Amino acid sequence: MHITRYTDYSLRILIYLAINKQQLTTINDIAVSYNISKNHLMKIVQQLNQQGYIIATRGKNGGIRLNHPTNEINIGELVRQVEDKNKLVECFGEDNQCVITPSCQLKNIFAQAQESFFKTLDSYTLQDLLGQEQQNTLTDLLAIKVL
Repeated sequence: MHITRYTDYSLRILIYLAINKQQLTTINDIAVSYNISKNHLMKIVQQLNQQGYIIATRGKNGGIRLNHPTNEINIGELVRQVEDKNKLVECFGEDNQCVITPSCQLKNIFAQAQESFFKTLDSYTLQDLLGQEQQNTLTDLLAIKVL
């Protein structure tokens, strides 16, 4: 299973916001902490806002923050929503041109493997990604000033 950079950045944004303890954060703050393009993060933040994971406030004193407690944000659900029906093999897509599809079992095997992957992710929340002991280290690594 391959996780796209888009999903990786989505998770990083949520981790940053979780460590920031509900303080409003700017996209620029996150971009600087992770050394990621601000423009790239803007699209991701927009989607996370539309899906209800974060709240975005516009204006001079605006910013973003988590919309739910960290223990209510399920990683499997997030990855399913953010990944664009990731095609492990060609026959997963609507533009399938593989000639052996009618008798090939590869699609079934990979579909089963992908579902196992998601079931594993379903057992974790954003809180699990933070870890009790790692929160201080994450705060330092991301240079977050917690009030």
